[in-house]
Amino acid sequence: MSTAIALPINSERVPNQRLSILRGAAHDPADRSEDANGIVGTSQVLQDVLRQARIVAPTDSTVVIYGETGTGKELFARLIHEFSRRREGPFICLNCAAIPEGLLESELFGHEKGAFTNALAQRLGRFEAANHGTLFLDEIGDVPLSLQPKLLRVLQEREFERLGSARTVSVDVRVIAATNKNLSEFVAERKFRSDLFYRLNVFPITLPPLRDRREDIPALARHFVRKAAASMQRPIQTIPCEAMQTLTEHDWPGNVRELQNVVERAVILSEDGILRVPRLERKRDLEGSHSGGNTLNEMERDYILEVLDETEGIIGGVSGAARRLGLPRTTLISKMKRLGISNYRSARLSGGGPASLPVSQGQPETQRPSCASLDPGVA
Repeated sequence: MSTAIALPINSERVPNQRLSILRGAAHDPADRSEDANGIVGTSQVLQDVLRQARIVAPTDSTVVIYGETGTGKELFARLIHEFSRRREGPFICLNCAAIPEGLLESELFGHEKGAFTNALAQRLGRFEAANHGTLFLDEIGDVPLSLQPKLLRVLQEREFERLGSARTVSVDVRVIAATNKNLSEFVAERKFRSDLFYRLNVFPITLPPLRDRREDIPALARHFVRKAAASMQRPIQTIPCEAMQTLTEHDWPGNVRELQNVVERAVILSEDGILRVPRLERKRDLEGSHSGGNTLNEMERDYILEVLDETEGIIGGVSGAARRLGLPRTTLISKMKRLGISNYRSARLSGGGPASLPVSQGQPETQRPSCASLDPGVA
């Protein structure tokens, strides 16, 4: 049994702000939430897809990984490669959506000198680079129809010709594809060839969105906090339970990638060893916003406004915003002047909406996650 709830760094108890211990696989061998390949979580839906990945890995079957943006499709592709007989061979990635249509054929299959304007030398394509290994084709749904027959041929016959060459090249490559689109609908709409779809879709794996495995968010948050804190040399010892609850209740339309970015931003804003989570916008807020994102000053201002709202405008004293933020009262007043917060209520009205999401999105009070339940091994 481990100890109970950690105290704040300065050993003074902060009112209404119990703390979650920053622990995890890197510090505690008993925490099995982090896979050796960097996949973090113990939820049943995640374990189910991990089991599928490990089952198909030793075979040479083609795999299609389906999932929303930011769910970790490349991580799963690497996991399959690492557990395969091809682990000693190369793992080559290509994002099909990132390459202009006119250059994608050359990227995949290579070209000979003089094959087109500016082809000044022979160049090997990704299939040759991945010989005896694995080729990961991300965003496979964006491959143009004109190129799909050649892709189908190399999957079936394991041979192709470089651009500008009549010589056939043979390769031994396992293909793992990924997409955030519904390929079956693309086939019905004639945007994707049915024969290529059936050749690719031998073993489909669908990754769950983060909102369907919320129990993994605390472990993911600790994992990303450790990474960001080490990279920035900014030690974070504790994560407040309120911060963890905010992370757990958010819908995460950008999934794990969005969570990682928010945690990195929080580490930047945290100067006292306690993680400070910035205001999280709801999906409808994002859809209605056309701005290019908040500056660091705007994020800091939003967070101060949020804390002032929680303390009903009280700055000093044991229940004041300065204590909650871990700042001297004079420092907070100075920051407020610099950020233009002369009257926090009027500042909030001009800030474009509430500074934080509701604590509970329609959930009963008893269903809110407790501090102890967010910390592995805490009784």
